[in-house]
Amino acid sequence: MKKIEFVYREMLYQFMEKKKYNFTQSELSKNLMISLSTVNLALKPLVKMNSVDIRLRGFRIIDLKKILYYWASIRNFEKDIIYKTRVNKPVTQIESEMPNNIVYGAYSAYKFKFKDVPADYSEVYVYGDEEIEKRFPKNINSPNLFVLKKDNAIDKYGKSSTTAQLFADLWNLKEWYAKEFLKALEKRLNGILE
Repeated sequence: MKKIEFVYREMLYQFMEKKKYNFTQSELSKNLMISLSTVNLALKPLVKMNSVDIRLRGFRIIDLKKILYYWASIRNFEKDIIYKTRVNKPVTQIESEMPNNIVYGAYSAYKFKFKDVPADYSEVYVYGDEEIEKRFPKNINSPNLFVLKKDNAIDKYGKSSTTAQLFADLWNLKEWYAKEFLKALEKRLNGILE
């Protein structure tokens, strides 16, 4: 994930899940441990599309929907996959055998976050590291376990990816049921996005 995406994830997390509406670039830079110029770079397209209002002492989000869809459209999900394998077990068993240091993404994140699944699914996506290969060895058959590169900041959001990251990830998945999950998530976000 690009560093500018850390900015989008943090802004959207604070807005959607913590109800924080005002930000400063220096605060984001400090919290994410990235340069002020990276934060500034991340904000440029948002300013151009009129989704943030820059003020003297900071900025505020004025169009959440635009930011969320913008992030989803620039996210390169495939590039973040560092390991994939076939595990010949049901998804619930794969999920239960995950090490503690992972963060659930995509379908599993939706399930754990909302205690619901809009459709049956057969792939497990997690944010983790190569150590997971010890628990789930390489199998060349059609993969159903995907490990995405885990960044240093993702742990602070909990065991499941943030709602915004979940949206961006689901947007980029190719399985037919990704659309069902995305529709269900959009329905849940309807009050926030409008």
